Amino acid sequence: MRLLRRLKELALIGAFAPALLFDMLLVASREAVEIDGLCLAAGMVGFTAVILRHRKLIGMLIASLTMSAAVTAFDLAVLGTGEGHPGLTEMGALLFLTISVVRRVQPFSAAAALAIATMVVLEAQALRFLIWGTFDGVVLVFFLFILWVVAASIGGYFRFQQVRREEALESVRRAERLDIARELHDLVAHHITGIVVQAQAARAVGEQRPEAVLPALDAIATAGGDALTAMRRLVTVLRSDEEAARTPGTSLSDLRVLVDGFAAGDGPQVAFDVGQGVSSADLPPEVLTTLHRVLQESLTNIRKHAPGTTWVEVDLSLVPEGVRLRVRNYGSGGGMGDPRLSRLGGGFGLVGMAERVEALGGTLTAGFTPQGAWEVCAVLKCDPEAARRPVA
Repeated sequence: MRLLRRLKELALIGAFAPALLFDMLLVASREAVEIDGLCLAAGMVGFTAVILRHRKLIGMLIASLTMSAAVTAFDLAVLGTGEGHPGLTEMGALLFLTISVVRRVQPFSAAAALAIATMVVLEAQALRFLIWGTFDGVVLVFFLFILWVVAASIGGYFRFQQVRREEALESVRRAERLDIARELHDLVAHHITGIVVQAQAARAVGEQRPEAVLPALDAIATAGGDALTAMRRLVTVLRSDEEAARTPGTSLSDLRVLVDGFAAGDGPQVAFDVGQGVSSADLPPEVLTTLHRVLQESLTNIRKHAPGTTWVEVDLSLVPEGVRLRVRNYGSGGGMGDPRLSRLGGGFGLVGMAERVEALGGTLTAGFTPQGAWEVCAVLKCDPEAARRPVA
């Protein structure tokens, strides 16, 4: 991605270089006109603003607008000649910056104001010719306005695509949060049931065997602490009013079923490696459910967006941070590069997985490995000892 961005910048410089060279040759070919040097300087400022737009877009645009407006005012008010010709570099820079401003500046009212200011400066340059009665000035005024409309439309299109992407991302996050919220009842009910049973037992034996009350209270406190931990890890979402069945994936066997189903038929071969010490008893239910969801989404993405995959590796192991799930696919050529997703800046399945993993305090990464495989890696925090403690 970084290399692609650099290539785009080099292509942009290559596009502006001929315009800048043309402006220099035009100045050199004309008789000595005092305003020509200022027009060329305005073009250089605009070119610099285009190159540095990623650092401070609004500041760069204002600098370019100020320089262009100052040259126009100097030509008309001081020299009174109107002989200065706006250069291709100067006009091209202002039009390109219009695209960037409409696309990126927030809020939209600020973007619109800056775009209109750019149009005013462009039209002021062409008005020099109209003031001195040059017919070409009429054509230039109309032509620059058409170019400005095209530039603003391109920027508006890119802005619309970005808004679409943000709305889609928010929709995915909202759906994922609701999915997590639907699991709260089952995850916490297990602990609450143990608390109720222990409390009833303590009440029943309290009068006859007072020494049995303290262990029961300890068990209640432990179960309550586990329940609160599970809720703190999940209750960052709102629960939907509609009832929904719990997502499967509460044991390692469910992960094995997913892998076997993916490899069945014409699917690629899958190696599923479960590290030493990993068992269903070691992992809290919410962690198992999330691992199931990440594995399911990863395999689905491979089938949909990497049909040329020849080999898939699934690795589940304990790490110092908790438990780690890695899914790698080999031989897919373009990896997960579905052009339909690229137009929107990436796949939304990864967003949903990251939302679920981060809700449990974990991390999720996706990208190419040095060996050329596409890897999805989820690390979830968990305490195997806490998961083994009985609650009833």
